[in-house]
Amino acid sequence: MTFLSILCALLIEQLKPLRAGNPIYSGIRAWAARMEAWFNAGQVQHGRIGWWVMMATLMVPTAVIYWVCKAINPVAALMWNILIVYLTLGLRRYSHYFTSIQLALSAGDEATARTLLAEWTKQDTTALDVSEISRIAVEQALITTHRNVFGVFFWFLMPLGPACAVMYRVAEYLARAWNEPDHMKNEAFGRFAAQAFYWIDWVPVRLTAIAFAVVGNFEDAIYAWRNFADRWPDEAIGIILSAGGGAMGVRLGTPIVNAADVLPPDATNMESNGIETETPPGEESSARALQSTVGLVWRALLLWMLLLLLLSIAVLFG
Repeated sequence: MTFLSILCALLIEQLKPLRAGNPIYSGIRAWAARMEAWFNAGQVQHGRIGWWVMMATLMVPTAVIYWVCKAINPVAALMWNILIVYLTLGLRRYSHYFTSIQLALSAGDEATARTLLAEWTKQDTTALDVSEISRIAVEQALITTHRNVFGVFFWFLMPLGPACAVMYRVAEYLARAWNEPDHMKNEAFGRFAAQAFYWIDWVPVRLTAIAFAVVGNFEDAIYAWRNFADRWPDEAIGIILSAGGGAMGVRLGTPIVNAADVLPPDATNMESNGIETETPPGEESSARALQSTVGLVWRALLLWMLLLLLLSIAVLFG
């Protein structure tokens, strides 16, 4: 049932991607804002209470409906699973940005590529060259794919299935919504949400990195993961981008924290003394890296689906 649920949801999403501004997502965003307004009194414990209330109001109904459907008819439970996976997946939700940027760079239209990248990432892209545009687009694609696809896959395999998938996507949103906006930065209220998502995403991040390594350049992916992942401020992002970049043979890193430039504290003195410092394997990003990213993501997706199929067969005949 798990494999069929994910397969059907992926096929439906390919035919009709869910819009980012759909009513369900808008309702969850409004509910999260209401939780923050009700519980935010400037303390970490208030954020903890708000997080658990938010999760309970979404996970409990999802689990109850699943159990009711399962008691009525397995087909009803399958339909509910497909609906939840469809709502929590996002393979095609932002892919139009990536595809449009790829086409713009292929046509030499850097201005359009910058505009699309700014809309997608909400960053100032006016001074970026082709290499930086390509690098940020690849980074955003790898991170988005992990958080909208592979992380959902992992948690959907857990005993509570659809409820766990909802938990993962909502936890990811709360970690951003309660920490990243200007009025929420450095506030104690969002700390628990960020910490909770760190642990919720701990295993999925590493499985995604392993998948990238298996379907790409394994040695470079593992080498980059082991030696350069900690050079990003965010551990999870560092693991995904270092392993993904190594698998494709591309050096990744944002303009603020470029993986090729973030060196140990004494690196400047080492270089001035003629001592070579390590840099990640691979080449600088280019427009071709976008095509490599598409191939890497689809190969990783096929690997996940193959493993899910084998697991489902083992459960069925075990």
